[in-house]
Amino acid sequence: MTLLKQSVAAVTLALASGMAMAECGDIVVAEMDWASAEFAANLDKIILEEGFGCSVDLAPGATATTLASMESKGRPHIAPEFWSNAVRERLQQAEDNGQVIVATKLIPDAADGWYVSKSIADDYPEINSIDDVLARPELFPNKENPGKGTFVNCPSGWTCQIANTNLTKPTAYNFEKAGFVAIDPGSAAGLDGTIAKSYDREEGWFGYYWQPSSVLSKYELKRLTTDADVNDDHWNSCIAKEECDTPQRTNFTPTTVNTIVTTGFAGENPDVMEYINKRGYTSDEVGKVLVYMSDNQADGEDGAIYFLENHEEIWTKWVTAEVADKVREAIN
Repeated sequence: MTLLKQSVAAVTLALASGMAMAECGDIVVAEMDWASAEFAANLDKIILEEGFGCSVDLAPGATATTLASMESKGRPHIAPEFWSNAVRERLQQAEDNGQVIVATKLIPDAADGWYVSKSIADDYPEINSIDDVLARPELFPNKENPGKGTFVNCPSGWTCQIANTNLTKPTAYNFEKAGFVAIDPGSAAGLDGTIAKSYDREEGWFGYYWQPSSVLSKYELKRLTTDADVNDDHWNSCIAKEECDTPQRTNFTPTTVNTIVTTGFAGENPDVMEYINKRGYTSDEVGKVLVYMSDNQADGEDGAIYFLENHEEIWTKWVTAEVADKVREAIN
């Protein structure tokens, strides 16, 4: 189901909201290319258009490039799901310069790190840490490099690829010495595909992933531990930067997933900002939507409509009764 397929009542509602739309105006919302971010962007689009009378365009985005565009162009106006760890210093600078506002924590219990597949967790319960994995490259064979182990990195262009790559260097976890090769899965779908394939074949898989996600729920990945401490200063000054020459072993910093808004838009739209600062959900709550999307080959818009139809107890707390009624009418 898409918004183009909504009832005539929804069209009538949109026309009747002309005055409100003139006040809210045109909004560009960043839609990152992973499932939870696609859901978040489409959820905002529906609520802002149907409830607040805005006109919303979704723009493809990625963490670093979206922030750069918000800094230089003031567009997009909203980045609903922004994983800020990899660009924390730059984000702080943009906030200090008055270019963006760091709004609500969208997913307070989000997390990311390095994981292994269920088959490894089941067959080798003694493998719990990153060092345990690095000692057994034969469990994660690389088809193009016989005798080497495989680490599945983030796709090129994602900021997590930078951090992961730095952590593999000789001064950190030293993948070369351990006999591991990092591969680029090419896309979010490619990354998920490597996990699904390893699950179906009961093969070893080692790589980066995050929570919330349908993948962690469906394929039961096991998160690896490390004896390294969290070092925010080193993470921000080196691990998260391309020019990090001598990275040190560092645990993944606690994940922060905020909504980022341009300062000009925030100042002109206090009602929208009130909604943005109220909305949020747990990994479990959004994880159920992501499983629905995965099982039904649904896109972010379908997921947003599913959430609005099935979880009124969550989203109606973010908006006024009037806005909630408008959204209900639009999706029914």
